[in-house]
Amino acid sequence: MKWTSKIKKEYKVAFLSAFFIGLLIHMPVMLSDIPNHDGLSSLYFDQNMITSGRWFLTIACGFSTYYTIPWVIGLLGLVFLGLTSVALTELLEIQDTVPIMLISGLLVSFPALASTFAYVFTMDGYMLALLLAVLSVLCTKKWRKGFWIGAFCLAFSMGTYQAYLPFAILLCLYESLCIFGREDPFREKCRQVSRYLCMGVLGVLFYYVILRILLVIEGKELDSYQGINDGISGAAVGTITHMYRDFLSFTLRGNVLFQNIFSLIALIVLCGCVIYGACRLGKQRKVWKNPALFVIITMVLLAAPLATNVILLISPNVTYHLLMRYQWVVYLILMVVFVSRHGEKKAWIGLTAAFVLVFHYALVDNIGYTNLQKRYEKTYAYCVRLLDRIEQTEGYYQGIPIAMVGVVGYEPFPVTDITLPVTSNMIGLNGDTLLYTAENYEAFIRNYLGASLNIMTPKEMGDIYYSEEYIEMESFPAASSVKLVDGIIYVKTENVGRD
Repeated sequence: MKWTSKIKKEYKVAFLSAFFIGLLIHMPVMLSDIPNHDGLSSLYFDQNMITSGRWFLTIACGFSTYYTIPWVIGLLGLVFLGLTSVALTELLEIQDTVPIMLISGLLVSFPALASTFAYVFTMDGYMLALLLAVLSVLCTKKWRKGFWIGAFCLAFSMGTYQAYLPFAILLCLYESLCIFGREDPFREKCRQVSRYLCMGVLGVLFYYVILRILLVIEGKELDSYQGINDGISGAAVGTITHMYRDFLSFTLRGNVLFQNIFSLIALIVLCGCVIYGACRLGKQRKVWKNPALFVIITMVLLAAPLATNVILLISPNVTYHLLMRYQWVVYLILMVVFVSRHGEKKAWIGLTAAFVLVFHYALVDNIGYTNLQKRYEKTYAYCVRLLDRIEQTEGYYQGIPIAMVGVVGYEPFPVTDITLPVTSNMIGLNGDTLLYTAENYEAFIRNYLGASLNIMTPKEMGDIYYSEEYIEMESFPAASSVKLVDGIIYVKTENVGRD
């Protein structure tokens, strides 16, 4: 077709690589109905998350309907990832096929994406947010007044999912470093860098203005979830120290960037190639004659961990899930870019190391998906037994109030998750069951066993949890774990007894 001939070869390689590598890696979860704990109650979810600051999420997820259809949602997500890879290729000005394929491979294999797939009911919206975050930087770079368009892209990205703000900031830092490495006049360099700063400030401003307007229209307030209503932290020094500590801790001991000797060696080799290329480049350009550049490089290096963990500046006590750490892949992508440009004849070593990482991450993702499947099957077997016990309790009738606390006891049911050495930090993919709250029980039994239970809310339970009858009960599957008390069926699944 004529119109396809007008698309750059690099764009085609980037899109197709991301789409098909992503399809190969993530097809198991796309072809299955294996929810995580949040997915149990999200088989239909309108994604109106404005109280969490995600005012555009309901529209971003609306393309695939609000039903959880993993295949459709996964395909849309991979399309957005393919377009993100295209945007990165253009932004980073990559023309060689192998680096483009590796960048695409890293983008779609990084374990943070597998954690996002575990929350498949919202995955397509999140990938659109990622695309918008990259486009915000690309628009700023390509056009003189593009920072206005970029600001709106960033605002809508944050309005879908705020966790991709660091992705955009890191790309802005990289572009700023490239600008200062050129031979342009200093004033011109500052002018170009200021466009990225303007884009970021305006983008965040647009996001908050739109959020406040929509909150007023809908008559709602920001939720306390993940500290979204706290604003910027006041304890600046302590928070910044925490940001550096967290960055080093996750990078070195997060069990994500590397997990075995092969991935560790690959990462070390890739970093070594970057250092080698940087030394060669510095020698060629005689950078020691430009001390200002050293200062700028140092500032960028110091700012990078803060940019990576900017979410902690907004909410220091946030529960930092893996799907909120996707921005770490930017470092790997930029390493591939640098090695392909400045590695000279040794570039193939670094690119081979990057390929090893892609392959390793693909295996890690599928180990996680395997455990997610096991979690579903264990939960199914557990709930079948539990439901049967409840229905066989003397005095049971449809709609009887049931007092239940939503944790599974680990003594009668010991840990059987053999994937923990790999998935320990992969939120949504690790663990033994899908049950953490009474609502999880109710949703699973309703949606997967076809039975409705009248499980009482914590408020309705009142002091039942602390009552003598409940404390003295044994945990399921013990004979006393389910019994009728004053017209209410008590169900004890946790390991709580008398002190």
